Amino acid sequence: QVQLVESGGGLVQAGGSLRLSCAASGNILSIRTMGWYRQVPGKQRELVATITAGVTTNYADSVKARFTISGDNAKNTWYLQMNSLKPEDTAVYYCKLVAKSGFFFSDYWGQGTQVTVSS
Repeated sequence: QVQLVESGGGLVQAGGSLRLSCAASGNILSIRTMGWYRQVPGKQRELVATITAGVTTNYADSVKARFTISGDNAKNTWYLQMNSLKPEDTAVYYCKLVAKSGFFFSDYWGQGTQVTVSS
């Protein structure tokens, strides 16, 4: 079983910064992709950023140049550095791991952490 634990959410003023962390534990044989998603009430969960094979990154247009995803595969931990935060970044942020624990690759999700940006 694979478990993800997130930390780092909170309340920040517009223009401020936060760093989210996600640590994975369990029987992880291989990691394909680490990522961050977010969701606001009444809307679908959306991609924020992903990092694949520890190198290739992908960002939502709304966060490009403001957010940075990084990962440490040796520690099974990844981060989302969020700068120049805007009120529209307010959401519950979820980390996601695509990894092999057994025969197949599967998706694993964290419990979510609230990020609130005040204007």
